[in-house]
Formats: sequence, C-alpha cells, structure tokens
Amino acid sequence: MANVVVVGAQWGDEGKGKITDLLSEKAHVVVRYQGGVNAGHTLVVAGQTFKLHLIPSGILYPDKRCIIASGTVIDPEVLLAEIDQLHQLGISTDNLFIAETAHVTLPYHRVIDIAEEERRGIYKLGTTGRGIGPTYADKAERMGIRVVDLMYPDQLRERLSWAIPYKNVLLEKIYNLPPLDPEPIIEQYLAYAERLRPYVTDAALLLTQAIEDRENILFEGAQGTLLDLDYGTYPYVTSSHPIAGGACIGAGIGPTSIDRVIGVAKAYTTRVGEGPFPTELKDEIGAYLGATGAEFGTTTGRQRRCGWFDGVIGRYAVRINGLDCLAITKLDVLDGLDEIKVCVAYEYQGREIRHFPSDARVFAQCKPIYETLPGWKCSTKDCRSIQDLPPEAHDYLKFLAQLMQVPIAIVSLGASRDQTIIVEDPIHGPKRALLYPNGGKHLHALMPD
Repeated sequence: MANVVVVGAQWGDEGKGKITDLLSEKAHVVVRYQGGVNAGHTLVVAGQTFKLHLIPSGILYPDKRCIIASGTVIDPEVLLAEIDQLHQLGISTDNLFIAETAHVTLPYHRVIDIAEEERRGIYKLGTTGRGIGPTYADKAERMGIRVVDLMYPDQLRERLSWAIPYKNVLLEKIYNLPPLDPEPIIEQYLAYAERLRPYVTDAALLLTQAIEDRENILFEGAQGTLLDLDYGTYPYVTSSHPIAGGACIGAGIGPTSIDRVIGVAKAYTTRVGEGPFPTELKDEIGAYLGATGAEFGTTTGRQRRCGWFDGVIGRYAVRINGLDCLAITKLDVLDGLDEIKVCVAYEYQGREIRHFPSDARVFAQCKPIYETLPGWKCSTKDCRSIQDLPPEAHDYLKFLAQLMQVPIAIVSLGASRDQTIIVEDPIHGPKRALLYPNGGKHLHALMPD
C-alpha cells in the first residue's frame, strides 16, 4: 500500500497530468486536492487527446475512484462541460466524487478577477481570469458558497440573494462595471446543482475509509511549487497550496497518511504569466524550445516563457516538498541541441548564492550561473529503457539527479503513455529513508554518485 503525492517542481505545466495518468494504473483512488479551472492537464492515450481542468487524471481508468477534494474551487459550468465531453468520448464518470465542502466559483468571481487584473496595470500578475483568486478570497473571508450550499435550493437562494448585491457594490463603485442580476445567476446555479447532486459526498470520510482499507491513493497537485501561495515567487503565485503539504489540508487527511512524494519537472524550464525567471531565453533557443515543446497553456492558450533547467529552484522544490524521486518530462525536446546549459547557482550583487531567495527583490536580480553539457543530436522519442538513451542524454539526467540530490524514477519522451521510461517503480520502490545508503549506488534509479 502506498499513498503518493504528485507535485510540480517548477512553475506548473511540467506534465503532471501524464504522470498522474501513468501512475493511476496502480492506484485505487485519485484525488485532486487544490486549484481550480486555472489548471490544465493534457493526456494523450491511444492517439486521443484529453484536456482536463478539474476532474482527476485517473478518470480514464474505469475502475478508479476520482475525488475532487475540498481544497479545490469548482466552477460548475466548466466541470459539467468536462463531464459531458468525457461522456461523448464514451468515458464513464460513475466513479467521480465531489467534496461537499469544496467552494464554488460564481460569475462575479470571474468578473472581479479580470477587472482587478486590468486595474493593476503594469503591476498585473498574469492570472488566467477564471475567478480562482476571488473564490479563494471569499473562502478566507468566510463568505464563500460551498458545494453543500448548492444542494439546498432555499439556502442557495438566500445566500446568493445577499452575496450578489454585496459584490455589485464592488463592481459599480470600485471597477465602474454594471451590476449583475441575481435572479438569472440563482436559477443557473440551481440547475447546475441538480446535475452535480449525484456526485456530491463527504470526500474526507471517503478517503479515510480508503486509507483504512489500505488502498493505493494518488494525490494530484495542480500548478507547481514556485506558484505556491506561501512558498512560491510571491506575488506572482496562485491562491492555493500546490506543494505536497497542501495535499493533507486539501484532501482532509493527516500527514502520517502520506507515504511518498513524486516531483515532476521538465528537462528545461517554462513559466506562464508575469514574474522573475532567471534562466529565461529570449533568443532563438528559447523560441526553439517553445515551438518544439508546443509550449502553450492548456487553460489559456498563452505562450509559455522558456529557459534552461534551473537547479536552484529544483533543489528548493526537493526541500519544500520532501521529494522522494523525480519524473523528468519532455527530454525529447532537447534532442536537436548541440549543447545544453543547466543553472547550478545564481550570481547576486557579485556573490554566488545556491539557495532560492525568499525575497522577491533579490530573486528578480539573480543571474544564472551555468554549467554546459553536450547535446546528443538524435531522437530519443522511441527510447523505452535507460539503456536505449544516447550516452549524453543519460549523463544529462545523471547530472540533474546529482544537482538536486534526488533520484529520477521516470523519464517522459513524448505526450503518449507509451513514450515513457520507468527507471524504477516510484510507488512500490524503496522509501525515502532507503535512498542513500552506500551513496545510493545499489538502486536502479538514476542517482547522484
């Protein structure tokens, strides 16, 4: 039995959806524990592409229970469209469960999100405009609407009849926008409630029972470590906790229930939206990475900023999440490069720093210190074992493992399930306490020497 958290080790978009889908085969339960429709996980199975925003990536396996936990914020319109899309593709959602304590995104959240971003002007954050921040803000201010409120028509009508006029004051007085009419919104969400009703449950209790039954549980994070509200590159962060610790709060379980944490990182680095990005490449190599890696956001379609792998934020992600192992994705994107650079430290005001700075002003002035490795100049897309990789690609992975002092258990070489090398089973392999005896040389995973 293993309860495993999958987290992004960069700024999101690392390929967590594919890794979660891959690992779901051996899970009994798959849980989405935070974030909202600002997340986008793309899965490619048997040549068919699935784009999920709220439903856990394990939904493609008919025998897996998939839970949208309390730590998420749910836009019913998007969720129901996602359910309809899956049904049209012949995929059942009978095993989907929604936490009754999850908070709900409403139309005024989206309007305020867009208006506030415009109001910030040059200080904009680069949000998706999907209402995620305002929904979490209402949750913290204890004026949010929860899924359980949708289940009681009189209660929903009463709460929205108060909340919408309250928000209209902000829309009119602060943002100079027209007010929203409460009645159509109330009727719309009452209709959503009836369609969602069969899925709603006490998700934390369901998870507790699964833990007691010693079932394998996979916790799927959205976004990435550097977007965490507390530990990311604030203020250019999301409004929830993508880090491993967020799984406990978001899913409603204790930390002793987590057996291991898997971090997902691209073989290079990308970022969407605003904020410092030390290894960003604004040249032909950056353009090559973006074009070859199809670096466009699943949710917004925005072009991602691209740069070399950043080992400083990689080590930070290992520390903050307590990573047991890594899944490296999109290694194949580097196939055509003559040489590859890796950031091993930063230069700040004439001195070298090797730890991620918590001060955003310091981080914005950091310059990358690189080590250069040779490229392999051949395709890796058909490699299915470590032995199949060209020596330079193998050495590159070993370098990353040594830099971050954590083993690499999975290597992804394309979007499809089969374009994957499983170096070592990350769920049933050795636990963290066993990773480094004798320098870790007895393990099959790519370990630092």
